[in-house]
Amino acid sequence: MAGKFVVNKMKNGKDFFVLKAGNGEVILTSEAYNSNAACMNGIESVRNNCSDEKCFEVKEAKDGREYFVLKAKNHQVIGRSQMYKSTSGCQNGIASVGRSAADAEIRDDR
Repeated sequence: MAGKFVVNKMKNGKDFFVLKAGNGEVILTSEAYNSNAACMNGIESVRNNCSDEKCFEVKEAKDGREYFVLKAKNHQVIGRSQMYKSTSGCQNGIASVGRSAADAEIRDDR
């Protein structure tokens, strides 16, 4: 089952997207965008960068859980993952982004 980008609007009027895996689980949440066009560019940036391991950075939260950020080639953060209890879970999340983003459909729920 293929992944899906879901575009939505925040309360402040900015657009954002989430990338869902084939099972419906959110695996990446974008930054806020001022326009729908910028949001669409963010989705394309995920597609263009998700196959390069160097674009992923694993971080540790204050409570010890891990998460990752996906960065564009210019080092700007495109999106963040959920929190993971284990390193293997975080690595599986990164792999899931790589598998899901390339051919994911885009659904606009704004």
